[in-house]
Amino acid sequence: MTADSWNQVANEVQDAEQPVTAVISHQVKRGRESEYERWLHDVSAVAQQFEGHQGVSFIRPQPGVCPEYVIVLKFDRYTHLKQWLESDVRRQWIEKAKPLVVQDQTIEILTGLETWFTLPGKPLQPPPARYKMVLLTGTAVFVMSMLVRALLGPLLNRLPLWLSSLVAAFIVVALLTYVVMPRLTRLFYRWLYPR
Repeated sequence: MTADSWNQVANEVQDAEQPVTAVISHQVKRGRESEYERWLHDVSAVAQQFEGHQGVSFIRPQPGVCPEYVIVLKFDRYTHLKQWLESDVRRQWIEKAKPLVVQDQTIEILTGLETWFTLPGKPLQPPPARYKMVLLTGTAVFVMSMLVRALLGPLLNRLPLWLSSLVAAFIVVALLTYVVMPRLTRLFYRWLYPR
């Protein structure tokens, strides 16, 4: 991640109190995998001690599919993730990893639609293709909006337009976050994450 793109992400999510995910990739030198696995275990234990840490998952290289280790790191908000990413402790751990990896790490920060496409109990993966997230989310928003209007229309029509739109939007977002998207992600998992 370049300094400009890092600053752009920082500006967008700095004050947000929403969960944030960092996807970090390392290509490990051949023959150094066991050392890297030990490093991964140790650095993960250190990261867990930082405020707001909500878990870490790993995707190990798969021949012909993904040559890299992918670390999926979740924090409760961007400021806590930033404290970890910019800490002296983490810098020391990154220095220890340099002899083990082919090139510097890449970091991608996820805060938007991508977080709807993770399932408990499933190994975390880099996000699906953006067009797939847009298609699935757009369809879900359309259907849920129609259902909410059909079911709650008589109640919502009594409110001023701005208030009925606000209430409908919050109902749709709550249903998508807690009910609909986890089920759609399970249903379309193979399409979202083809092998």
